[in-house]
Amino acid sequence: MIERGLLPEYSPKVFAELDRIHVATTEAQGSVRDLRHLSWCSIDNDDSRDLDQLTVAESVSTGEVKIYVAIADVDATVKINTAIDDHARHNTTSIYTAAEIFPMLPEKLSTDLTSLNYNADRLSLVMEMVIGRDGSLQDSYMYRALVHNQAKLAYNSVAAWLDGQGEAPAGVGAVEGLAENLRIQDKVARTMKTFRHIHGALTLETIESRPVFEEDNLMDLEREKKNRAKDIIEDFMIAANGITARYLNSKMFPSLRRVVHIPKRWDRIVEIAAETGFTLPAAPDPIALEQFLTKQKDIDPLGFPDLSLSVIKLLGPGEYLAEFPGETDKGHFGLAVKDYTHSTAPNRRYPDLITQRLLKAALAGDPVPYEKDELTALATHCTDEEDAVKKVERQVEKSAAAMLLESRIGEQFDGIITGAASKGTWVRLLHPPIEGKLVQGFGGADVGHRIRVQLVHTDVERGFIDFKRVR
Repeated sequence: MIERGLLPEYSPKVFAELDRIHVATTEAQGSVRDLRHLSWCSIDNDDSRDLDQLTVAESVSTGEVKIYVAIADVDATVKINTAIDDHARHNTTSIYTAAEIFPMLPEKLSTDLTSLNYNADRLSLVMEMVIGRDGSLQDSYMYRALVHNQAKLAYNSVAAWLDGQGEAPAGVGAVEGLAENLRIQDKVARTMKTFRHIHGALTLETIESRPVFEEDNLMDLEREKKNRAKDIIEDFMIAANGITARYLNSKMFPSLRRVVHIPKRWDRIVEIAAETGFTLPAAPDPIALEQFLTKQKDIDPLGFPDLSLSVIKLLGPGEYLAEFPGETDKGHFGLAVKDYTHSTAPNRRYPDLITQRLLKAALAGDPVPYEKDELTALATHCTDEEDAVKKVERQVEKSAAAMLLESRIGEQFDGIITGAASKGTWVRLLHPPIEGKLVQGFGGADVGHRIRVQLVHTDVERGFIDFKRVR
Protein backbone atom coordinates (compact mmCIF):
# COMPACT_ATOMS: atom_id res chain seq x y z
CA MET A 1 0.00 0.00 0.00
CA ILE A 2 2.76 2.43 0.91
CA GLU A 3 4.64 1.67 -2.32
CA ARG A 4 1.51 2.60 -4.28
CA GLY A 5 0.87 5.79 -2.35
CA LEU A 6 -2.01 4.47 -0.23
CA LEU A 7 -2.52 5.19 3.47
CA PRO A 8 -2.71 2.06 5.68
CA GLU A 9 -3.24 4.10 8.88
CA TYR A 10 -5.38 7.03 10.01
CA SER A 11 -3.77 10.26 11.14
CA PRO A 12 -4.01 11.60 14.72
CA LYS A 13 -6.36 14.30 13.37
CA VAL A 14 -8.79 11.56 12.28
CA PHE A 15 -8.88 10.06 15.76
CA ALA A 16 -9.35 13.49 17.32
CA GLU A 17 -12.37 14.08 15.09
CA LEU A 18 -13.76 10.63 15.89
CA ASP A 19 -13.78 11.42 19.60
CA ARG A 20 -16.14 14.35 18.91
CA ILE A 21 -18.55 12.46 16.63
CA HIS A 22 -21.83 10.98 17.81
CA VAL A 23 -24.70 9.41 15.88
CA ALA A 24 -26.42 11.80 13.50
CA THR A 25 -29.93 12.90 14.42
CA THR A 26 -32.49 10.12 14.13
CA GLU A 27 -35.52 12.36 14.07
CA ALA A 28 -37.78 12.49 10.99
CA GLN A 29 -38.15 16.20 10.39
CA GLY A 30 -38.67 18.61 7.52
CA SER A 31 -37.92 16.83 4.27
CA VAL A 32 -36.92 13.60 6.04
CA ARG A 33 -39.70 11.01 5.87
CA ASP A 34 -40.29 8.41 8.55
CA LEU A 35 -40.22 4.95 6.93
CA ARG A 36 -39.27 2.93 9.99
CA HIS A 37 -42.52 0.96 9.74
CA LEU A 38 -41.46 -0.82 6.53
CA SER A 39 -39.95 -4.32 6.72
CA TRP A 40 -36.42 -3.21 5.83
CA CYS A 41 -33.67 -5.82 5.76
CA SER A 42 -30.01 -5.96 4.80
CA ILE A 43 -28.53 -8.81 2.74
CA ASP A 44 -24.74 -8.95 2.61
CA ASN A 45 -21.79 -11.27 3.22
CA ASP A 46 -21.81 -13.34 6.41
CA ASP A 47 -19.04 -11.24 7.93
CA SER A 48 -20.08 -7.80 6.63
CA ARG A 49 -20.38 -5.11 9.27
CA ASP A 50 -20.44 -1.99 7.08
CA LEU A 51 -24.03 -2.09 5.87
CA ASP A 52 -24.66 0.42 3.09
CA GLN A 53 -28.11 -0.53 1.85
CA LEU A 54 -31.49 -1.90 2.91
CA THR A 55 -34.31 -3.10 0.64
CA VAL A 56 -38.03 -3.75 0.86
CA ALA A 57 -40.82 -4.45 -1.67
CA GLU A 58 -44.44 -3.35 -1.84
CA SER A 59 -46.99 -4.80 -4.28
CA VAL A 60 -49.22 -2.36 -6.16
CA SER A 61 -52.82 -3.14 -7.18
CA THR A 62 -51.99 -2.67 -10.86
CA GLY A 63 -49.62 -5.66 -10.76
CA GLU A 64 -46.54 -3.49 -10.54
CA VAL A 65 -44.16 -3.60 -7.57
CA LYS A 66 -42.53 -0.78 -5.67
CA ILE A 67 -38.94 -1.47 -4.68
CA TYR A 68 -37.39 0.75 -2.02
CA VAL A 69 -33.61 0.96 -1.69
CA ALA A 70 -32.26 2.86 1.33
CA ILE A 71 -28.63 4.01 1.22
CA ALA A 72 -26.77 5.02 4.40
CA ASP A 73 -26.54 8.80 4.75
CA VAL A 74 -22.79 8.89 5.38
CA ASP A 75 -22.59 12.59 4.51
CA ALA A 76 -24.72 13.39 7.56
CA THR A 77 -21.65 12.49 9.64
CA VAL A 78 -18.63 12.77 7.31
CA LYS A 79 -18.31 16.35 6.10
CA ILE A 80 -16.18 17.79 3.29
CA ASN A 81 -12.71 19.11 4.24
CA THR A 82 -12.45 17.19 7.50
CA ALA A 83 -9.53 14.90 8.37
CA ILE A 84 -11.81 11.86 8.03
CA ASP A 85 -12.94 12.99 4.59
CA ASP A 86 -9.34 13.73 3.56
CA HIS A 87 -8.31 10.13 4.37
CA ALA A 88 -11.29 8.73 2.49
CA ARG A 89 -10.59 10.96 -0.50
CA HIS A 90 -6.93 9.86 -0.54
CA ASN A 91 -7.55 6.07 -0.68
CA THR A 92 -10.99 6.43 -2.37
CA THR A 93 -12.13 2.93 -1.33
CA SER A 94 -11.90 0.28 1.34
CA ILE A 95 -9.09 -2.16 0.61
CA TYR A 96 -9.92 -5.86 0.99
CA THR A 97 -6.87 -8.12 1.18
CA ALA A 98 -6.61 -11.73 2.29
CA ALA A 99 -4.46 -10.53 5.18
CA GLU A 100 -6.43 -7.57 6.47
CA ILE A 101 -9.19 -5.11 5.59
CA PHE A 102 -8.32 -1.42 5.49
CA PRO A 103 -11.67 0.42 5.66
CA MET A 104 -12.05 3.76 3.91
CA LEU A 105 -13.77 5.16 7.00
CA PRO A 106 -12.86 4.33 10.62
CA GLU A 107 -14.86 1.42 12.01
CA LYS A 108 -16.58 3.63 14.59
CA LEU A 109 -18.33 5.11 11.55
CA SER A 110 -18.44 2.43 8.84
CA THR A 111 -19.57 -0.40 11.11
CA ASP A 112 -21.59 1.66 13.58
CA LEU A 113 -22.63 5.29 13.28
CA THR A 114 -22.93 5.41 9.46
CA SER A 115 -23.89 1.73 9.01
CA LEU A 116 -27.54 0.67 8.59
CA ASN A 117 -27.20 -1.71 11.51
CA TYR A 118 -29.78 -4.18 12.75
CA ASN A 119 -32.37 -2.72 15.13
CA ALA A 120 -31.08 0.84 14.74
CA ASP A 121 -32.71 4.02 13.45
CA ARG A 122 -30.62 5.57 10.71
CA LEU A 123 -30.82 8.44 8.22
CA SER A 124 -30.78 7.37 4.59
CA LEU A 125 -31.38 8.36 1.00
CA VAL A 126 -34.19 6.31 -0.53
CA MET A 127 -34.55 5.41 -4.19
CA GLU A 128 -38.15 4.33 -4.73
CA MET A 129 -38.77 2.59 -8.05
CA VAL A 130 -41.92 1.22 -9.70
CA ILE A 131 -41.17 -1.95 -11.66
CA GLY A 132 -43.50 -3.25 -14.36
CA ARG A 133 -44.45 -6.89 -14.95
CA ASP A 134 -41.74 -7.18 -17.61
CA GLY A 135 -38.99 -5.89 -15.31
CA SER A 136 -38.90 -2.40 -16.81
CA LEU A 137 -38.64 0.74 -14.71
CA GLN A 138 -41.96 2.60 -14.85
CA ASP A 139 -41.31 5.45 -12.44
CA SER A 140 -38.91 6.51 -9.70
CA TYR A 141 -38.62 8.90 -6.76
CA MET A 142 -35.77 10.12 -4.59
CA TYR A 143 -35.92 11.47 -1.02
CA ARG A 144 -34.36 11.38 2.44
CA ALA A 145 -35.86 9.08 5.05
CA LEU A 146 -35.42 7.60 8.50
CA VAL A 147 -35.23 3.78 8.33
CA HIS A 148 -34.92 0.84 10.71
CA ASN A 149 -33.17 -2.43 9.78
CA GLN A 150 -35.44 -5.21 11.03
CA ALA A 151 -33.32 -8.19 9.85
CA LYS A 152 -29.59 -8.60 9.15
CA LEU A 153 -29.39 -11.39 6.58
CA ALA A 154 -26.58 -13.12 4.66
CA TYR A 155 -26.40 -14.03 0.96
CA ASN A 156 -25.72 -17.75 1.25
CA SER A 157 -28.41 -18.64 3.78
CA VAL A 158 -31.06 -16.52 2.01
CA ALA A 159 -30.14 -18.07 -1.36
CA ALA A 160 -30.29 -21.61 0.04
CA TRP A 161 -33.76 -20.90 1.44
CA LEU A 162 -35.00 -19.35 -1.82
CA ASP A 163 -33.67 -22.40 -3.71
CA GLY A 164 -35.47 -24.76 -1.33
CA GLN A 165 -32.14 -26.11 -0.09
CA GLY A 166 -32.35 -24.81 3.47
CA GLU A 167 -34.55 -23.45 6.22
CA ALA A 168 -35.50 -19.79 6.35
CA PRO A 169 -32.83 -17.78 8.22
CA ALA A 170 -33.85 -16.93 11.79
CA GLY A 171 -34.06 -13.23 10.97
CA VAL A 172 -36.67 -13.92 8.28
CA GLY A 173 -39.04 -15.75 10.58
CA ALA A 174 -38.72 -13.13 13.28
CA VAL A 175 -40.32 -10.40 11.16
CA GLU A 176 -43.95 -10.80 10.16
CA GLY A 177 -44.38 -10.84 6.38
CA LEU A 178 -40.66 -10.69 5.62
CA ALA A 179 -40.56 -14.14 4.02
CA GLU A 180 -43.18 -13.17 1.46
CA ASN A 181 -41.53 -9.79 0.95
CA LEU A 182 -38.20 -11.45 0.11
CA ARG A 183 -39.92 -13.77 -2.38
CA ILE A 184 -41.41 -10.70 -4.07
CA GLN A 185 -37.97 -9.06 -4.17
CA ASP A 186 -36.50 -12.24 -5.67
CA LYS A 187 -39.19 -12.44 -8.36
CA VAL A 188 -38.88 -8.77 -9.31
CA ALA A 189 -35.06 -8.93 -9.40
CA ARG A 190 -35.23 -11.85 -11.84
CA THR A 191 -37.59 -9.98 -14.17
CA MET A 192 -35.32 -6.92 -14.00
CA LYS A 193 -32.29 -9.05 -14.86
CA THR A 194 -34.09 -10.66 -17.80
CA PHE A 195 -35.15 -7.24 -19.08
CA ARG A 196 -31.57 -5.92 -18.89
CA HIS A 197 -30.09 -8.95 -20.66
CA ILE A 198 -32.66 -8.78 -23.46
CA HIS A 199 -31.37 -5.25 -24.04
CA GLY A 200 -27.71 -6.31 -24.09
CA ALA A 201 -26.45 -6.53 -20.51
CA LEU A 202 -23.66 -9.12 -20.54
CA THR A 203 -23.61 -12.47 -18.76
CA LEU A 204 -20.13 -12.60 -17.24
CA GLU A 205 -18.78 -14.84 -14.51
CA THR A 206 -15.26 -14.70 -13.16
CA ILE A 207 -13.74 -16.81 -10.40
CA GLU A 208 -13.33 -14.95 -7.12
CA SER A 209 -12.23 -16.47 -3.86
CA ARG A 210 -12.41 -15.68 -0.16
CA PRO A 211 -9.73 -16.70 2.36
CA VAL A 212 -10.81 -19.25 4.96
CA PHE A 213 -9.01 -18.93 8.31
CA GLU A 214 -8.86 -21.04 11.44
CA GLU A 215 -7.81 -18.42 14.00
CA ASP A 216 -4.76 -16.82 12.31
CA ASN A 217 -3.99 -19.73 10.00
CA LEU A 218 -4.93 -19.51 6.31
CA MET A 219 -6.57 -22.88 5.57
CA ASP A 220 -8.18 -22.48 2.14
CA LEU A 221 -9.27 -20.16 -0.64
CA GLU A 222 -12.97 -20.78 -1.17
CA ARG A 223 -14.60 -20.00 -4.49
CA GLU A 224 -17.26 -17.30 -4.35
CA LYS A 225 -20.36 -18.22 -6.30
CA LYS A 226 -23.22 -16.07 -7.55
CA ASN A 227 -26.64 -16.88 -6.12
CA ARG A 228 -30.20 -15.58 -6.06
CA ALA A 229 -29.71 -13.42 -2.97
CA LYS A 230 -26.68 -11.69 -4.52
CA ASP A 231 -28.71 -11.18 -7.69
CA ILE A 232 -31.44 -9.38 -5.72
CA ILE A 233 -28.97 -6.81 -4.42
CA GLU A 234 -27.05 -6.56 -7.71
CA ASP A 235 -30.13 -5.84 -9.82
CA PHE A 236 -31.64 -3.39 -7.35
CA MET A 237 -28.33 -1.51 -7.02
CA ILE A 238 -27.86 -1.27 -10.80
CA ALA A 239 -31.34 0.24 -11.04
CA ALA A 240 -30.69 2.61 -8.12
CA ASN A 241 -27.46 3.83 -9.73
CA GLY A 242 -29.31 4.59 -12.97
CA ILE A 243 -32.06 6.47 -11.12
CA THR A 244 -29.42 8.53 -9.33
CA ALA A 245 -27.69 9.56 -12.57
CA ARG A 246 -30.96 10.55 -14.23
CA TYR A 247 -32.19 12.47 -11.18
CA LEU A 248 -29.03 14.59 -11.06
CA ASN A 249 -29.34 15.25 -14.79
CA SER A 250 -32.98 16.31 -14.37
CA LYS A 251 -31.89 18.87 -11.77
CA MET A 252 -29.14 20.18 -14.09
CA PHE A 253 -26.52 18.91 -11.64
CA PRO A 254 -23.19 17.35 -12.60
CA SER A 255 -22.57 13.68 -11.81
CA LEU A 256 -19.67 11.31 -11.43
CA ARG A 257 -20.38 8.60 -14.01
CA ARG A 258 -19.02 5.06 -14.08
CA VAL A 259 -18.18 4.30 -17.71
CA VAL A 260 -17.07 1.20 -19.63
CA HIS A 261 -16.39 2.34 -23.17
CA ILE A 262 -17.31 0.53 -26.37
CA PRO A 263 -14.46 -2.01 -26.63
CA LYS A 264 -11.46 -1.09 -28.80
CA ARG A 265 -10.51 -4.78 -29.03
CA TRP A 266 -13.86 -5.89 -30.45
CA ASP A 267 -12.01 -7.57 -33.33
CA ARG A 268 -10.36 -9.97 -30.89
CA ILE A 269 -13.72 -10.74 -29.23
CA VAL A 270 -15.04 -11.56 -32.73
CA GLU A 271 -12.07 -13.93 -33.24
CA ILE A 272 -12.70 -15.71 -29.94
CA ALA A 273 -16.36 -16.20 -30.85
CA ALA A 274 -15.40 -17.49 -34.31
CA GLU A 275 -13.16 -20.14 -32.72
CA THR A 276 -16.33 -21.66 -31.21
CA GLY A 277 -18.31 -21.37 -34.45
CA PHE A 278 -20.26 -18.26 -33.40
CA THR A 279 -20.37 -15.22 -35.70
CA LEU A 280 -20.40 -11.76 -34.16
CA PRO A 281 -21.01 -8.60 -36.23
CA ALA A 282 -18.03 -6.48 -37.23
CA ALA A 283 -19.27 -3.50 -35.16
CA PRO A 284 -19.58 -3.74 -31.34
CA ASP A 285 -23.00 -5.14 -30.47
CA PRO A 286 -23.79 -5.94 -26.81
CA ILE A 287 -26.96 -7.91 -27.67
CA ALA A 288 -25.07 -10.22 -30.04
CA LEU A 289 -22.25 -10.59 -27.52
CA GLU A 290 -24.75 -11.51 -24.82
CA GLN A 291 -26.22 -14.22 -27.09
CA PHE A 292 -22.73 -15.66 -27.61
CA LEU A 293 -21.92 -15.60 -23.89
CA THR A 294 -25.22 -17.23 -22.92
CA LYS A 295 -24.67 -20.01 -25.47
CA GLN A 296 -21.11 -20.67 -24.28
CA LYS A 297 -22.16 -20.76 -20.63
CA ASP A 298 -24.60 -23.56 -21.49
CA ILE A 299 -22.06 -25.46 -23.63
CA ASP A 300 -18.99 -25.14 -21.37
CA PRO A 301 -19.86 -24.02 -17.82
CA LEU A 302 -16.45 -25.07 -16.46
CA GLY A 303 -14.52 -22.95 -18.94
CA PHE A 304 -16.98 -20.05 -18.92
CA PRO A 305 -15.26 -18.03 -16.15
CA ASP A 306 -12.07 -18.02 -18.22
CA LEU A 307 -13.95 -16.92 -21.35
CA SER A 308 -15.58 -14.20 -19.23
CA LEU A 309 -12.19 -13.03 -18.00
CA SER A 310 -10.90 -12.78 -21.58
CA VAL A 311 -13.94 -10.74 -22.63
CA ILE A 312 -13.65 -8.46 -19.59
CA LYS A 313 -10.00 -7.73 -20.39
CA LEU A 314 -10.88 -6.98 -24.01
CA LEU A 315 -13.78 -4.73 -23.00
CA GLY A 316 -11.26 -2.63 -21.11
CA PRO A 317 -11.34 -1.19 -17.59
CA GLY A 318 -14.07 1.04 -16.26
CA GLU A 319 -13.32 4.60 -15.26
CA TYR A 320 -14.94 7.55 -13.53
CA LEU A 321 -15.83 10.59 -15.61
CA ALA A 322 -17.39 13.86 -14.49
CA GLU A 323 -20.43 14.72 -16.60
CA PHE A 324 -21.93 18.18 -16.64
CA PRO A 325 -25.37 19.41 -17.76
CA GLY A 326 -25.73 19.37 -21.54
CA GLU A 327 -23.02 16.74 -22.08
CA THR A 328 -23.72 13.28 -23.49
CA ASP A 329 -22.77 10.28 -21.38
CA LYS A 330 -20.85 7.43 -23.00
CA GLY A 331 -22.72 4.80 -20.98
CA HIS A 332 -21.70 1.42 -19.58
CA PHE A 333 -21.24 -1.15 -22.37
CA GLY A 334 -21.22 -4.22 -20.12
CA LEU A 335 -24.45 -3.26 -18.32
CA ALA A 336 -26.22 -1.97 -21.44
CA VAL A 337 -27.16 1.26 -19.68
CA LYS A 338 -26.55 4.85 -20.73
CA ASP A 339 -26.91 6.51 -17.34
CA TYR A 340 -24.82 4.96 -14.59
CA THR A 341 -23.10 6.24 -11.49
CA HIS A 342 -21.88 4.69 -8.24
CA SER A 343 -24.13 5.68 -5.36
CA THR A 344 -24.97 2.63 -3.25
CA ALA A 345 -21.84 2.05 -1.11
CA PRO A 346 -20.82 5.37 0.52
CA ASN A 347 -19.19 3.61 3.49
CA ARG A 348 -16.81 1.76 1.15
CA ARG A 349 -16.32 3.93 -1.97
CA TYR A 350 -15.54 7.63 -2.14
CA PRO A 351 -17.23 8.19 -5.53
CA ASP A 352 -20.48 7.09 -3.87
CA LEU A 353 -19.99 9.65 -1.10
CA ILE A 354 -19.36 12.37 -3.70
CA THR A 355 -22.56 11.34 -5.48
CA GLN A 356 -24.47 11.38 -2.19
CA ARG A 357 -23.42 14.96 -1.54
CA LEU A 358 -24.53 15.97 -5.03
CA LEU A 359 -27.88 14.24 -4.49
CA LYS A 360 -28.54 15.87 -1.15
CA ALA A 361 -27.73 19.30 -2.56
CA ALA A 362 -30.05 18.70 -5.52
CA LEU A 363 -32.85 17.49 -3.22
CA ALA A 364 -32.48 20.54 -0.96
CA GLY A 365 -32.11 23.05 -3.78
CA ASP A 366 -28.63 23.97 -2.56
CA PRO A 367 -25.66 24.92 -4.79
CA VAL A 368 -23.44 22.21 -6.30
CA PRO A 369 -20.92 21.28 -3.54
CA TYR A 370 -18.02 20.80 -5.99
CA GLU A 371 -16.46 23.12 -8.55
CA LYS A 372 -16.23 21.84 -12.14
CA ASP A 373 -12.43 21.50 -12.13
CA GLU A 374 -12.53 19.84 -8.71
CA LEU A 375 -15.06 17.22 -9.79
CA THR A 376 -13.09 16.50 -12.98
CA ALA A 377 -9.90 16.02 -10.95
CA LEU A 378 -11.70 13.79 -8.44
CA ALA A 379 -12.94 11.54 -11.25
CA THR A 380 -9.38 11.01 -12.48
CA HIS A 381 -8.08 10.54 -8.94
CA CYS A 382 -10.73 7.92 -8.10
CA THR A 383 -9.93 5.98 -11.27
CA ASP A 384 -6.19 6.03 -10.56
CA GLU A 385 -6.52 5.05 -6.90
CA GLU A 386 -8.98 2.26 -7.68
CA ASP A 387 -6.37 0.83 -10.05
CA ALA A 388 -3.70 1.06 -7.33
CA VAL A 389 -6.01 -0.65 -4.83
CA LYS A 390 -6.75 -3.51 -7.24
CA LYS A 391 -3.03 -4.08 -7.72
CA VAL A 392 -2.52 -4.24 -3.96
CA GLU A 393 -5.41 -6.68 -3.54
CA ARG A 394 -4.17 -8.90 -6.39
CA GLN A 395 -0.60 -8.97 -5.09
CA VAL A 396 -1.67 -9.98 -1.58
CA GLU A 397 -4.04 -12.59 -3.05
CA LYS A 398 -1.16 -14.10 -5.05
CA SER A 399 1.01 -14.22 -1.93
CA ALA A 400 -1.82 -15.81 0.05
CA ALA A 401 -2.21 -18.46 -2.66
CA ALA A 402 1.53 -19.16 -2.61
CA MET A 403 1.43 -19.42 1.19
CA LEU A 404 -1.48 -21.85 1.01
CA LEU A 405 0.41 -24.12 -1.41
CA GLU A 406 3.99 -23.81 -0.14
CA SER A 407 3.71 -26.98 1.99
CA ARG A 408 2.28 -28.97 -0.94
CA ILE A 409 5.30 -29.03 -3.27
CA GLY A 410 5.21 -32.25 -5.30
CA GLU A 411 1.43 -32.74 -5.13
CA GLN A 412 -0.61 -33.15 -8.29
CA PHE A 413 -3.75 -31.23 -9.28
CA ASP A 414 -6.31 -31.04 -12.08
CA GLY A 415 -6.39 -27.71 -13.87
CA ILE A 416 -7.40 -25.75 -16.95
CA ILE A 417 -5.16 -23.64 -19.20
CA THR A 418 -6.18 -19.99 -18.82
CA GLY A 419 -3.49 -18.28 -20.88
CA ALA A 420 -1.03 -19.28 -23.60
CA ALA A 421 1.23 -16.63 -25.12
CA SER A 422 4.89 -15.80 -25.68
CA LYS A 423 5.11 -14.46 -22.13
CA GLY A 424 4.11 -17.81 -20.67
CA THR A 425 1.41 -20.39 -20.17
CA TRP A 426 -0.92 -20.19 -17.19
CA VAL A 427 -3.02 -22.85 -15.49
CA ARG A 428 -5.80 -22.53 -12.93
CA LEU A 429 -6.42 -25.36 -10.49
CA LEU A 430 -9.99 -26.60 -10.19
CA HIS A 431 -9.54 -26.59 -6.40
CA PRO A 432 -8.32 -24.55 -4.74
CA PRO A 433 -9.07 -21.92 -7.44
CA ILE A 434 -5.45 -20.79 -7.73
CA GLU A 435 -3.59 -19.76 -10.87
CA GLY A 436 0.10 -20.36 -11.52
CA LYS A 437 2.63 -20.57 -14.32
CA LEU A 438 3.23 -23.76 -16.32
CA VAL A 439 7.03 -23.86 -16.50
CA GLN A 440 7.45 -27.37 -17.92
CA GLY A 441 5.42 -29.31 -20.48
CA PHE A 442 3.59 -26.36 -21.96
CA GLY A 443 4.17 -27.40 -25.59
CA GLY A 444 0.84 -27.76 -27.36
CA ALA A 445 -1.14 -26.45 -24.38
CA ASP A 446 -3.83 -23.94 -25.31
CA VAL A 447 -6.55 -22.00 -23.53
CA GLY A 448 -9.36 -24.27 -22.38
CA HIS A 449 -7.31 -27.49 -22.26
CA ARG A 450 -7.78 -29.60 -19.13
CA ILE A 451 -4.49 -30.95 -17.83
CA ARG A 452 -2.87 -32.63 -14.84
CA VAL A 453 -0.06 -30.66 -13.17
CA GLN A 454 2.44 -31.00 -10.36
CA LEU A 455 3.42 -28.14 -8.05
CA VAL A 456 7.17 -27.52 -8.29
CA HIS A 457 7.85 -24.10 -6.70
CA THR A 458 6.30 -21.26 -4.68
CA ASP A 459 7.54 -17.82 -3.63
CA VAL A 460 5.29 -16.19 -1.04
CA GLU A 461 7.07 -12.83 -1.09
CA ARG A 462 6.61 -12.41 -4.85
CA GLY A 463 3.40 -14.40 -5.19
CA PHE A 464 4.92 -16.90 -7.66
CA ILE A 465 3.46 -20.41 -8.15
CA ASP A 466 5.01 -22.79 -10.70
CA PHE A 467 3.70 -26.08 -12.10
CA LYS A 468 4.89 -28.75 -14.52
CA ARG A 469 2.67 -30.89 -16.68
CA VAL A 470 2.11 -34.52 -15.69
CA ARG A 471 1.60 -36.75 -18.72
